[in-house]
Amino acid sequence: MSGLRQIFAVVGMNLRNLPQRVGSSLVIVLGIAGVVAVLVSVLSMAVGFSRTISGAGSPDRALILSGGSLAEILSNISADAIPNILDAPGIAKDSAGRPIVSAEVVAQVQVAQPGSAGPVNVALRGVGSEQSLLRPEMHLVAGRMYRPGLHEVIVGRSVQTRYPGLAIGKHLSFENGDWVVVGTFSSSQPNLLDSEVETDAQTLASALQRNWYNSVTVRLAGPGSFQRLKSALAADPTLHVTALLESAYRVAQSRALYTLLKVIAYFIGGMMAAGALFGALNSLYAAVSARGLEIATLRAIGFSSGSVVVSVLSEALLLSVVGALLGALCAWALFDGHVSSMMGGAQPAPISYAMAVTPELVALGVIWACVIGLIGGLFPALRAARTPVAQALNAVV
Repeated sequence: MSGLRQIFAVVGMNLRNLPQRVGSSLVIVLGIAGVVAVLVSVLSMAVGFSRTISGAGSPDRALILSGGSLAEILSNISADAIPNILDAPGIAKDSAGRPIVSAEVVAQVQVAQPGSAGPVNVALRGVGSEQSLLRPEMHLVAGRMYRPGLHEVIVGRSVQTRYPGLAIGKHLSFENGDWVVVGTFSSSQPNLLDSEVETDAQTLASALQRNWYNSVTVRLAGPGSFQRLKSALAADPTLHVTALLESAYRVAQSRALYTLLKVIAYFIGGMMAAGALFGALNSLYAAVSARGLEIATLRAIGFSSGSVVVSVLSEALLLSVVGALLGALCAWALFDGHVSSMMGGAQPAPISYAMAVTPELVALGVIWACVIGLIGGLFPALRAARTPVAQALNAVV
């Protein structure tokens, strides 16, 4: 019998006998399922958070901050500087010839948190009148738009889902009296702004008694516009501002926390993987010992050691893949789409985001499981293949 046919024959016989080893098989499956479930769950937080942050960025928008500021919340642009910024080249215009620009104010508003004695801070953003042209991905999905000059706000759907105190019709205690929620907005993709409350920038600045803005967001006119805008702003001696591509700024914001979450996921997953590896080793050693007579008989009638090694490794890989899929399924059922929140970068308030169990994370979990299975099955397989036939038969007798 050829080597390949031997391998198929031994592997097939080994897999058909799996139901007779349910207990030891479950140890491997459940151990690896736990590893993959934890790994995928924590990484789904990182993926969801990163998507939400980067979703607010667009390559055709630029963010202008005061010189030296590393984050929007730390930026301070005087109201007197806004006209000069609006006149800079590279900014797209609407049908009336007005620049598509939004000078924005960022603050915080406190809302009640279910199950907590104290309130939680939510980001409140004041935006300009060109919002619909500047950020076309954002849409009003319930209620109506706020009216400039009045203490009215609209709320991102993500944060509204998390805090009932932000439902339409609710009142928020803020500067100069109550502000009423009149609408809900959402984005066509995960977006940082869905974690915020939005209102008219001038109304908010007036309530805060500010004569400055945190940032200016502009839509770029086309290819090459960003460099023209950046150079013009840098050449104006009356301005002390920095222009950044919005997409690059958002990615930089999420990078540190995304990396931290990945480190946590791999650390915890690695610790659990070590436990699962020892469980697989013990189970497979026991399975090989229990099949000592069978393995010795196969080798005595001419089956090669290589076919025995492959059969043990095939069992380990099959159980590992089953465990990985089970773990990924649990992570998907429990956490995919689950709305959570955390502080990120220099954001003024927690960011609400939906955890995402992606096909890439499932594939990563399967790879981890296969590595554990291969390592866990290698030593029992080598032991089975290297044990002399006579010794194996005598040990059974």
